Amino acid sequence: MGADRHSSNVSFRAWVAVIGGLFGCFMAGMNVHVTSAALPEIEGALGATFEEGSWISTAYLVAEIIMIPLTAWLVRVFSLRRVMLMGSGVFLVASVACSLAPNLTTMIIIRVIQGAAGAVLIPLSFQLIITELPASKIPLGMALFSLANSVAQAAGPSMGGWLTDAYSWRWIFYLQLFPGIALLAAVAWSIDRQPMNLGLLRQGDWLGIVCMVLGLGALQIVLEEGGRKDWFGSSFIIWMTLLAVLGLVGFIGRQLRGAHAFINLRLLGHYNFGVASVAMFIFGASTYGLVFLVPNYLAQLQGYNAREIGVSLIAYGLVQLILAPFLPRLMKWLSAKLLVASGFAIMALGCWMGAHLSADSASNVIVPSIVVRGIGQPLIMVALSVLAVHGLAKAEAGSASAVFSMLRNLGGAVGTALLAQLVVVRERVHSARIGESVTVFEPALQQRLPGGGMLDEQLPDHQVVLNLLDQGVRHQAFLMAYSDAFFLACVALAACAVAALMLRRTG
Repeated sequence: MGADRHSSNVSFRAWVAVIGGLFGCFMAGMNVHVTSAALPEIEGALGATFEEGSWISTAYLVAEIIMIPLTAWLVRVFSLRRVMLMGSGVFLVASVACSLAPNLTTMIIIRVIQGAAGAVLIPLSFQLIITELPASKIPLGMALFSLANSVAQAAGPSMGGWLTDAYSWRWIFYLQLFPGIALLAAVAWSIDRQPMNLGLLRQGDWLGIVCMVLGLGALQIVLEEGGRKDWFGSSFIIWMTLLAVLGLVGFIGRQLRGAHAFINLRLLGHYNFGVASVAMFIFGASTYGLVFLVPNYLAQLQGYNAREIGVSLIAYGLVQLILAPFLPRLMKWLSAKLLVASGFAIMALGCWMGAHLSADSASNVIVPSIVVRGIGQPLIMVALSVLAVHGLAKAEAGSASAVFSMLRNLGGAVGTALLAQLVVVRERVHSARIGESVTVFEPALQQRLPGGGMLDEQLPDHQVVLNLLDQGVRHQAFLMAYSDAFFLACVALAACAVAALMLRRTG
């Protein structure tokens, strides 16, 4: 199957394969965003704290990070048809299992399985566009690919919020069933059977794979559990850090020197690709980290329910959906280098808008902030990819795509964990500082006590006042902590805007 590369004719089966792949892209993309609006509800139902809840997103991303570099090798071993059928089938089963999860531990395990299965869908959707469409139709295929991602971002939060509010958070995972069944049917009918090459399994870089799994897994445990276990005051964190370092060093060494490397890390030595990869890592950290933080902020400090969170987040994907048709023309008018720098600067501006939160900062601040960030994001996604692969041989496109996607998702996992820890740590710092100024010996406080006079903790009325005072201090401290998280993302994105100006032009 496939199209003649020099012909503009595309068979019906080829279009079915491409559209089916886009369903997979949509399904995997929506899965990240559909949980964002319902995340506070999921945390409450499963008895998870704010810190523990970040694992619901992080576990999925880590599994994706591990599987993305292996996708091309798995296709060579088992064939494209089998990998897509297995990936989409396991993804659907895991989605239903997520809806039945009785506790946080079970949910995290299932999310790992779901992330590993969904990881193959996005790169293989991209591959189908390249292999099944002629050169003249590839721009159309890429536009559809971008559109699938934009629709997923627009529909995911709103549909997830509505289902959670109207029924239960468990219903959001059934949204994957329709696109998943459509994908299975399209792949089964349109993609030809190919023989397996199981002999490649004996040549696989299994030591490199084990090192990658151990290194990335241990790194995430350190990031997630470090704050709760006093970081390097805990022997467990010290051992996990050592395992992460050894695993990642072993993985990198095997890919640079091994005879059967499954991903070409030497590409990071190319100037444009190296700089762009660092920028994409920070982009992923900021984007995924804020997708996790914003719903928690709206629920925790502004009292939003799942439906209200979903309505607030829909603007993030909707603005990207509106901009998608104009991106090809923008790239003709402006250089890719300028578009990338502008995109990072616009996203930094959006984060700056959220870096000065107050008690009144609800959707009136968050929605404009995410709209501005939504304007900058597609400029980065499209143009940075063009600049990254400039000067690379076509034979290196597969590894380049895998490295780029892996670093974006790795950045997302690290960013989610770090920003969650930042909010917790900074809340403690701000609470302590505010507490230094708000004491029971302050005349202003004593005047507001029922009956006036000195504080007597045995009096019920005074206990109520103290509880309200403590809640007020913590509320202000959390506002300042979330502001710090937005500010850090702003600084990182602004630095990327400057770095983008150092990229070499594509023409």
